[in-house]
Amino acid sequence: MFKRILIANRGEIAVRIIRCCREMKIETVVIYSEADEKSLPVMIANKAVCIGPAKVSESYLNQDVIIEIARRMDCDAIHPGYGFLSENADFAKLCEENGIAFIGPSSDIISHMGDKQSARTLMMKSGVPVVPGSRDLIKSVDEAAVIADEIGYPVLIKASAGGGGKGIRKVFSKEELAGAFETARAEAKSAFGNDDMYIEKLIVDPSHIEIQILADHEGNTVYLGERDCSIQRNNQKLLEEAPSPKLSHELRRSMGETAVAAARACGYNSAGTVEFVVDKDGSYYFIEMNTRIQVEHPVTEEITGIDLIREQIRIAAGMKLSISQEDIDISGHAIECRINAQTPGEITFLHFPAGYGVRVESHIFAGYEVSPFYDSMIAKIIVTGKTRIMAIHRLRRALEELVIEGIETNTEFMHLLTYHPEFIRGRYNTSFWEGNHEEIEQWLKEGL
Repeated sequence: MFKRILIANRGEIAVRIIRCCREMKIETVVIYSEADEKSLPVMIANKAVCIGPAKVSESYLNQDVIIEIARRMDCDAIHPGYGFLSENADFAKLCEENGIAFIGPSSDIISHMGDKQSARTLMMKSGVPVVPGSRDLIKSVDEAAVIADEIGYPVLIKASAGGGGKGIRKVFSKEELAGAFETARAEAKSAFGNDDMYIEKLIVDPSHIEIQILADHEGNTVYLGERDCSIQRNNQKLLEEAPSPKLSHELRRSMGETAVAAARACGYNSAGTVEFVVDKDGSYYFIEMNTRIQVEHPVTEEITGIDLIREQIRIAAGMKLSISQEDIDISGHAIECRINAQTPGEITFLHFPAGYGVRVESHIFAGYEVSPFYDSMIAKIIVTGKTRIMAIHRLRRALEELVIEGIETNTEFMHLLTYHPEFIRGRYNTSFWEGNHEEIEQWLKEGL
């Protein structure tokens, strides 16, 4: 097992990893930017090293300096968390070349599966159902028009190296295609330094279902049920739950087995997520694989009792999975609500909810300065219940207890969302935000 791990991240995921390492008796070194000098990860890690200014390109994305710090601090592994360098094949390779374990899959796997068009091709060869679309990268608007005519509108233009909702545009007619293609390509170039694009059929109003998998270096691979991540704003998830209220037992097993097949097809070894869209008829299609831990991993932990960060670290250390598929027992229901800061500034007062079935993952505290430089998510409220309706009631109670003063957050909006009839019935899809946010915002204005 590792003696000391460097955490190349910040915020709540850095806190989550530090806590897990402490339980495993592993020392931690956290890097931080000048803007994060007084952050919680810096306070609770064994050691903390300033890596540079607030700008991410000069701090959390500075690969050479991160490696230098890891070597200087005698770290034998690096955990990238999510975001930043977590799916950067070059960084994983740099770790490998310097004899430092990268807590994630190999650089070759990240490269292969991080390129969405390459991943699509591999899945097609492996018999995994994919959304109809281009077999090769699209180099021009003219090529895009030919493919769009073949598969029919509406279509989805996507960045091959994309993530986080960047470089994606919906196109409903030929007249929209050229502008959407160029805009998506420019956004992809700016966000990822890569403007490779592909096109797939837009599945109208699907559910976004992801399957959590674990795989070790000996080929043992398991799936741990699914998460429903359909409530999104601008391709950014707002709320996730497990299990999905829409899947039958048979469909759940079929998607789980397909996810395992997808992982084995690329020789996967770590924690990962295989993402699908599910249409109104229950047909499902592979869209991508996330080769990292997900923001929403706690809901899977709550219904399985399995510590995904712990398993991820064990796998990176060359250990076998501590569980088999037969050991996995899904019990109860879990929902995660993301709390986002809508303004930067100092948190003047903070009270987190607690009590039976409530878990909070966060890095904030009273006196914490919410920075404008990084992601707006400041906390995750995770609740569990024996049934879905019990979990919903518990989430309402938890959100009612949450108090964050000094900045504006989305807490009230998320609280009202839990009262929406379509959410309560579990009849929502990726268009929920577009179809219902104005109604919920009107409830806010009316003080309901």
